[in-house]
Amino acid sequence: MQKVKQPATGARSDEQAWAPPRAESARLLRRARGERGQAAVEFALVVPFICLLLLALVDFGKAVNYWLDANHLANEGARLAAVVGNQPPPGGNLESYIQQQAETNELRNGTGSVTAPAQVCVSFPDGAAIGKPVTVTVNAHYKWIPFIKAATFDITGSSTMRLEQLPTYGAGCS
Repeated sequence: MQKVKQPATGARSDEQAWAPPRAESARLLRRARGERGQAAVEFALVVPFICLLLLALVDFGKAVNYWLDANHLANEGARLAAVVGNQPPPGGNLESYIQQQAETNELRNGTGSVTAPAQVCVSFPDGAAIGKPVTVTVNAHYKWIPFIKAATFDITGSSTMRLEQLPTYGAGCS
């Protein structure tokens, strides 16, 4: 038997200094180190936040629409209150009539994001005489993103006009 000389690097003669990985273990290593599927995981982590942001934007748009509707109702109500005079208000009660003119069912009846029907108030800040102001205020409570129980805030629209005839109705709220 011949004696094998040890290499200068210090490797032992009974072990191989370096062995190339087998094909199967190399594939497993590549698969474990690979980035395949990373985009899908990141997308799954980001999607809920994007959906919540989109929902918040849509809900904000609804709130702005209700605010515009409340201002429009207040403006129509102030004009009606200024000119109705001694004529009976349509429907018997001026505040209820103004409330029923809302464009959306939520403001009229208080469903969905609006927690209660819009409240309409008519007031005479300086008395009920011709030439004095009449103010109509429309107020609704809006629930921000209802399913996560976010904050509720008030949407208010107000309008003031000069009385052109003496009113036969009194100040009050619906």
